[in-house]
Amino acid sequence: MSVLIKGGRIVTAADDYVADLFVEDETVTLIGESLDQPADKVIDASGKYVLPGGVDPHTHLDMPFGGTVTIDDVESGQTSAAFGGTTCHVDFVIQPKGATFAEALEEWQAKANGKQVIDMGYHMAVTDLAEGGTLEELATLPDQGITSYKLFMAYKGAIMVDDETLFRVMQVAADTGALVMVHAEHGDSIDVLVKQALAEGKTEPKYHALTRPPETEGEATNRAIQLARVAGCKLYVVHVSCRESVEPIQLAREKGWDVWGETCTQYFFVDYSFLERPSFEGGKYVYTPPPRAKENQEVLWTAVANDVLSVVAASYRT
Repeated sequence: MSVLIKGGRIVTAADDYVADLFVEDETVTLIGESLDQPADKVIDASGKYVLPGGVDPHTHLDMPFGGTVTIDDVESGQTSAAFGGTTCHVDFVIQPKGATFAEALEEWQAKANGKQVIDMGYHMAVTDLAEGGTLEELATLPDQGITSYKLFMAYKGAIMVDDETLFRVMQVAADTGALVMVHAEHGDSIDVLVKQALAEGKTEPKYHALTRPPETEGEATNRAIQLARVAGCKLYVVHVSCRESVEPIQLAREKGWDVWGETCTQYFFVDYSFLERPSFEGGKYVYTPPPRAKENQEVLWTAVANDVLSVVAASYRT
């Protein structure tokens, strides 16, 4: 199928101009003024921007967690994304306990079967090397098109991995060329703080943040960076929310290490005060890492502008 987009405003890294754009079999083949090219479909983009489709590398569609399942399945989540200009999702396969990586991938592909409306890829979230997948199987995933491994340094008792598992996966990634992604929070200390808060009856939404202080994110980010350096793998820190996490990423990038950081849209606009809203309204803003003190928003904007943080993702698990 061919598409001719007429008179749209095109912005590149170097230029800003009005032109026509011809797409053939999903590939842009011509850009120019007043193109007279036969096409199956012609779109008048006068007065509008013409943008490439966005790639969202951090989504959780139809994902079970903590006795619940995210409300958006592949069809509803991707339909919403398409209306916003996102044309590709990279979703997370969460390895169930006891399952091999092949079994986990098959389960997630079944969730998308017949429901996919945009392009889609997968990261593999490693949760069980004891009774499920093996390091040898993990090493085969890049040959199957899965070139990134995700590990959770948080959620103790659920999907958190220990440092040995983290490091062994990093070693496999170094050998295969895969990218290691981490949810960086110090799960052990957070678990202690959460149990203490519950024992004291502190269950208001604000305690979601108070039991996960920014230092726990900063510590885990730095730990992951140092372990990745020893293992020799590439590292991607997801949903960075605060200065404490930005600073070790900035230092690593200044040293030329293969470290990248991602933040998410909510951290630019929602701060800790939202959790203090009355009548349990703060419960609408409970996510992990939690909303931080407002001054972190400027830190994140600056980090994105300076390429300390290289990606802005949705990270939605509604």
